[in-house]
Amino acid sequence: MKMVTIVKCPVCGKDVEWKDTSLYRPFCSERCKQIDLGAWAEEKYKVPVVEDEDDGDSVQTGMP
Repeated sequence: MKMVTIVKCPVCGKDVEWKDTSLYRPFCSERCKQIDLGAWAEEKYKVPVVEDEDDGDSVQTGMP
């Protein structure tokens, strides 16, 4: 018996089966996929930066 992986849609939280026939995975629908794309386009997702006091260069945080 094959196990089916279930993930949560990152936009609405609905359960999504992770399989080849799930066209919009990890999203549940084209609508949620477009909402996420719009958030990227509006720069709502950003990597935090901290200014280096020595020379004013930006340094990314949260990276190993």
